[in-house]
Amino acid sequence: MICVLPNNVASPAIETDLTRLFAPRSAALVGATDNPTSFGGRVFRQMTGFGFPGRIYPVNPRLKEIHGLACYPSLKDLPETPDHVGIIVSTDRVFDVLDDCAALGVRFVTVFSAGFSETGTPEGLDRQARLGALARRAGIRIMGPNCNGVVNFVDGFAMTSTAAIKGQRAPAGNVGVVSHSGGLGQINVMWRAQEIGLGISYEASCGNEADLDALDFVRFMLRSDTTDIVLMAIESIKDGAKLKEIAHEAAEREKPIVVLKFGRTEAGSRAAASHTGAVAGDDDIYDAVFRQYGLIRVHECNELYETAVLLRKRRWPRGRGAAAVAPTGGNIVQVADVGASFGLSWPAYSAETQAALAQLLPGYGKVSNPTDMTSLATGRQELYRQALNAIAADPGVDVVVPIFASVAKADLQRGADFVARCEKLAAMLWVGGCTDDPSFTPKDFVKAGIPVYRDATPCMRAVRAAIDIGDHVRMHKSGRATPERPAHLDFQTALARLRACARKLTEREAKQLLAGYGFPVAREMLASTPEQAASLAREIGGEVALKIDSPDVAHKTEAGAIRLGVQGEEAVREAYAQIVEAARRYAPHAQINGVLVQEMAPAGVEMMLGVIRDPVFGPVVAAGLGGIHVEVLKDIAYRAAPVTREEADAMLNELRGAKLLDGVRGMAARDKDAVIDLIVRLSWFAHDFREEVAELDINPLIVLERGAGARVVDALIVRTGIQQ
Repeated sequence: MICVLPNNVASPAIETDLTRLFAPRSAALVGATDNPTSFGGRVFRQMTGFGFPGRIYPVNPRLKEIHGLACYPSLKDLPETPDHVGIIVSTDRVFDVLDDCAALGVRFVTVFSAGFSETGTPEGLDRQARLGALARRAGIRIMGPNCNGVVNFVDGFAMTSTAAIKGQRAPAGNVGVVSHSGGLGQINVMWRAQEIGLGISYEASCGNEADLDALDFVRFMLRSDTTDIVLMAIESIKDGAKLKEIAHEAAEREKPIVVLKFGRTEAGSRAAASHTGAVAGDDDIYDAVFRQYGLIRVHECNELYETAVLLRKRRWPRGRGAAAVAPTGGNIVQVADVGASFGLSWPAYSAETQAALAQLLPGYGKVSNPTDMTSLATGRQELYRQALNAIAADPGVDVVVPIFASVAKADLQRGADFVARCEKLAAMLWVGGCTDDPSFTPKDFVKAGIPVYRDATPCMRAVRAAIDIGDHVRMHKSGRATPERPAHLDFQTALARLRACARKLTEREAKQLLAGYGFPVAREMLASTPEQAASLAREIGGEVALKIDSPDVAHKTEAGAIRLGVQGEEAVREAYAQIVEAARRYAPHAQINGVLVQEMAPAGVEMMLGVIRDPVFGPVVAAGLGGIHVEVLKDIAYRAAPVTREEADAMLNELRGAKLLDGVRGMAARDKDAVIDLIVRLSWFAHDFREEVAELDINPLIVLERGAGARVVDALIVRTGIQQ
């Protein structure tokens, strides 16, 4: 059980080189024992048995020697100040040991001991807060508490209890692993990854994060020349701004980050809270922000390391065009279906490719993609290789997936050679065995750096991840991933207006504020009497809408305090009286300013735009379809503010009802460009007023025909920290 506290108790953003945490010149373990079944005994056994070339100092006042190494009564008795100290003592003794560390100038400490925020008790929470404060005060970087330490396969240092590294040390690879949980990170991810042939560079199980958090370890791994991809298994993120910085660095270095985030369902969130005390953020927001920042999200432990099999090569396709070649028809049907489910396309081969294949496949006619080459793949591997090369050269093909069933080792090696040498991204799908060497398995190829899969789904998932990362990297390096502020956003006027308002703005006040940021609002005027309402309606002309104007009645439809399509002076006066009466009945103590008389908006598609103040990621902009039914439909896309036009466009394309904007059943296409512009403007409003605005809803936003723009019909804004 671990507990990650929210970012308001985290250490300040301090970048520290963690080299001496992962690769100390000397390390001490306070609480080391010679008992192989105790936690301290297991950690010490792994430290001494992992091939660490530095000096190890066991500390235990009850022992003189452990496994041939001198044991010291306290840290103060050591012959030198170690770079890294592990602490395995009772909770009430942790701070005494940390005081010794501070006095000696120790830079890195791992606190294995539990009894902190994961208990959920005031005492435990207070102890964790004290731990973070001590780290800041003493200049010590602390891993944990309630963690399972680090494993460094590159330099041969392990300070952990896990049995996953028992025996001969596995060769180092280029995959880093960061997890809140020791058991899950070290067994379900690290050990299982090694079982399929992947090599690990570093692993960190960071626990409660009183000081160092998961992102600190990710940053270290990204900056290591020995790590090309980082896998994260986490329960929450403490600092959204820090995640953005890390993601920016990952894109710059072209090193993928693949994330397994727990708590994605209501039941999972409850389990996360009870297991760790972490309050999982809205999972839809996590999902959207990961996508926005170029992180790849998966939902199972196996998907982490399966995706890494391909992504560790750091090769990015330029499109979604895939080609697969199989020795059996059933396999190409399967891979075609699975690939399409991940958004891949199977383009028809070009005339040049068809001509090249015709020479290899006389009598075949036009060759389709994916390609069934049963006769060619059986006993004619050199022709099969030539066919693969011809397909890989096709300009419409971005990814090549050769499929092998049960063939001889030499034929499998030819396939692996093609994958390794192919100028485009390639992954091998090997569904069978090796006919002349049963001991030869896909693990042998993965160890050699060849991306090989047993099944279509993990293969296609990894291919799609590579495509997404390539798109994000190119966007980042072109500068198009940097949001640009639209012209003519009148911040100062809007700020003055906002600060003149109460905590809950009326619809009229909210729309006046948004108008300063370029939002088109319906023509409207405030009436304080039925007669004035009738006069204003006559001035506007035609049918009008009447709405209560009150900061205390946010949902006018629920209150019955709105009338639409009202025409004629007597009807307007009657509607005015009905609206005021309904509002007073709904909220007897409400402040009523009068009734808005508003022109009727033209017919169009109803949308909702909004701003959420997320505790992790700050202001988040939302866009959805549905108008008054948005809470039922829940068809909403999110992004952290501010956003680019490309991200705004992507938000609309993510909506299940996106085709409504393109025009359906004879309805004209809507002005999608206008909505994109308003999402961008709203994201800058959210960014500019991140300390001032707690909630914002534009609902409905009527989207008119293409070229006619959109119209804000209703809006709600709630300020932060203002007492009514």
